This record gives sequence, C-alpha cells and structure tokens, in this order.
Amino acid sequence: MVEKEESRGKKLQKELALPQKSAWERLEGDTREKVFAFAEGYKTFLSRAKTEREAVRAALEAARGRGFVSLADLPPGRGLNPGSRFYLEWRGKVLLMGIMGTADLAEGIRLVGAHVDAPRLDLKPMPLYEKDGLAMFKTHYYGGIKKYQWTALPLALHGVIMLRDGRRVEVVIGEDSADPIFTVSDLLPHLAKEQMKKNMEEALSGDDLNLVVGSIPYPGEDDLKDKIRLAILQLLNERYGLVEEDLITAELELVPAGPARDLGFDRSLVGGYGQDDRVCGYTALQAILDLEVPRHTALVLLVDKEEIGSTGNTGAHSRLLEYAITELAARVGTTSIVHVGRIMANSQAISADVTAGVDPTYENVFDMHNASRLGYGVVLNKYSGARGKYDANDASAEFMGRLRDIFNQNQVIWQSGEMGKVDAGGGGTIAKFLAYFGLDVADCGPALLSMHAPLEIASKVDIYMAYLAYKAFLAS
Repeated sequence: MVEKEESRGKKLQKELALPQKSAWERLEGDTREKVFAFAEGYKTFLSRAKTEREAVRAALEAARGRGFVSLADLPPGRGLNPGSRFYLEWRGKVLLMGIMGTADLAEGIRLVGAHVDAPRLDLKPMPLYEKDGLAMFKTHYYGGIKKYQWTALPLALHGVIMLRDGRRVEVVIGEDSADPIFTVSDLLPHLAKEQMKKNMEEALSGDDLNLVVGSIPYPGEDDLKDKIRLAILQLLNERYGLVEEDLITAELELVPAGPARDLGFDRSLVGGYGQDDRVCGYTALQAILDLEVPRHTALVLLVDKEEIGSTGNTGAHSRLLEYAITELAARVGTTSIVHVGRIMANSQAISADVTAGVDPTYENVFDMHNASRLGYGVVLNKYSGARGKYDANDASAEFMGRLRDIFNQNQVIWQSGEMGKVDAGGGGTIAKFLAYFGLDVADCGPALLSMHAPLEIASKVDIYMAYLAYKAFLAS
C-alpha cells in the first residue's frame, strides 16, 4: 500500500507551529523510568522538609555528602579552584551552594534561586489559653492561604524553642504514627446557617484559626483556675523543660501531618504539602549535586520569607546575595566593590518558582492560549506580577531566547505560561530581587494545582524536566 504524501499544510504546521503535546508522549528511551525514580527521592525530601529550617538542613546534609565544604572555612585569596564545591549557610534558613567554574569570576555566575518557606500556621507568642473545657493555641497564619482549607485537618507541630537557660530544643510532633496530632476545629453544618451565608473570605477570620491541644485538667486542687491550661504547661515542661515564657521566644509552625504521596491511578502526580516552592528547591539542589565542572561558577540559592514578600534578613530582599558574592570574590583574591558589581552585572539567573497549572474545574480564570498544563513540561515564564505586570521582573527577549536555546539543546521539555487572566489576580517571585543586583533573570518551574493549599499537586514529568532545565542552565 502506497503511503499518502503529507500535505503542504501539515508540513508547514510541523515546521512553524509550537507543538502542544503531553511531555509523557515525548519521552524517549528510558526517560520514563528516570522520571519515576527521581520522584521517589523528591517525595522523601518533601515529607522530611516541612519547614524552611528542615529544608535547609536536608539540603546541607546532601551537599556535605557530595563534597561541598563551608566557604567560611576557606582562607581569603586561595582555596577555590575550578571544580571546587562550597556552601554558605545563613542563620539556618538560607543556603548557598556553588561549584567554581573554569571562567574568571568577573565573567559572571549562573544562579538558580528558589524559596523553601511555605504557607502555614504559626503559633502566636502567647498562644496557650483555656476555654469551655479545652486547652487551645492561638495562631497567626503565614503567607497567602484560604483559611477554610486549614480547618478539620490533621496538623503537626514543627519548630525550635529557645529555653531561658540557653538550650535550643527542636520540636516535631504529629508526623510519627504514634504521635498525637492537632487540628483547627470547624463549625458543624447543622449550626452553620449564618456562617454559610458569608463569602469565603469572611466566613472564617484569622483569629478563628485556633488549635485544639488538650482537655484533661490538672488533678485535685479545686480552687485552681485554668487547670487544663496548667496541665498542658506541665506536660510541656516535663517533655521539653520549657516554661510559658519560652513560648515567646519559640518559632513553632503548624503544617499538614503525613508524608507526600503518589496521586492518581497511574501514579503520575505527587500530592503533598509545601511543593510551592520546595519542588524547585529540591530540583535545583539535585541539579548542582549532579553538575560537573561548569564554565561559569554555578550557584544554587535557597531562601526564606518569599511567601510574605521576601522580607527580613533571610529573604531575597535582603543583601545576603551581595554578601555571598563578596565573600566568594574574596576567596579568589579580590574585595573590590567594582569587581563585585561587575560579577553581578555579567551574571544570569533563573528564579525557580512554581506557577498555576490549568485546573479543569476552574478554566474560567485562565487565558487558555497562554496557560500552563500539568504534564507538559517545566514552565518558562517571561513575567509574573499582577494587573499590568506590577511587581514583576519581565525578562528581556535576549535572555528568554537564550534560555529557550539552552533547553532545546539539552532535550528539556518545556512550555510557556503565565499566572491566569490579566486581571484575575497574580503573584510574585524572587526574580525582581535578583534583578535588583543587575542579573538577567526569568522565572522557571513546574505548574501546580491547588497552589498554597495544604495539599498541592505536581506532575512527576514536570518535576524531572525542572531538574534537567536547572542543570542545563547551571552548566551553560
């Protein structure tokens, strides 16, 4: 049988039009097996790293295990050669990992930056009170959440307590099957008639997110007030040695309890808490761990506080990058401000952050011509921001073209995207703070469903393509 010759129109379509095809259908060789194997390590990391401190600690352990040494231990003017692996930890919440390149540092660096904080509930400084036969903790939510999603949910308590005697105590309660869990109670539908008339934003206030923590009174002594509250303080003292004043100096976070899991009959998706943006933190980490000697010095930066505006001395809005580059320059023999500025001006970066994937239930908020889809590859975003690109970085055509070429030359399956319709909302990343120092920057990361919810959804193939994208960029 004679094969029908392909029409001129179909040939032109292949040549000119951008293919719209699932990444799963474009995988070659044994890449499918690599995708699933990579996801296993990611799920372990995601289950273990529930806070920014835990994410930095896990990344630091991995880096040390692969030969990275502390930059602070290296003497100025020597100790760094092409291929040298180093790290700089910052206040337990920021980690910079790097590999020296063969090119002069003045030619610039290649940096992938991600944040490792995530929306959550934090305990207030004086959280413990008793009311109506229950001991409760008051919380203050962190980052952009839908408050109703955090009720009637198993929660675990993670964090650090500084005792008045100077000791530092780490707390993780609720992750082990033998641990108790905590929860924010919800109003039963039988009595929620008035509540359900309110819009979603007003139905629950921030001060309604109170945690149930106990109900047994301190025994005996009937004339005591708040005996349940006292009993909880006694338990905390016996287990951790703390007194109530120590709660003021504590950093305690409530996160969804339990591990990340495969999602879907075909196990093609990962469901878990904190994938915004630990999916990019993990893939960037693995990219630099697996990187050989690059031409330009390659850096991966994991930062805190992005979900509340990148503020504070552990956020990308701080001068920590400038400090790190200055320290790096000093190790190769210069402390000149001009030299440090030249390094930054010649540098290029990826702001590794997630974006919104099309949710079939809520298509109306997406521009379907420019929307990202789960399973179609890592997403390259020219800009983020909101309503007229406000607060965005907006990468240049030249830099976008360079990233496109890097990805295509390294078999990275990628797609374009943006955060919904123009006036539907929007969001920011750390891109603008990296650009402040003169770096060329663009956003790139997997698309998610249910972003900022206690359980977010990512595609395993997009996760793997993010790893390939970051590795190819760092090697460029």
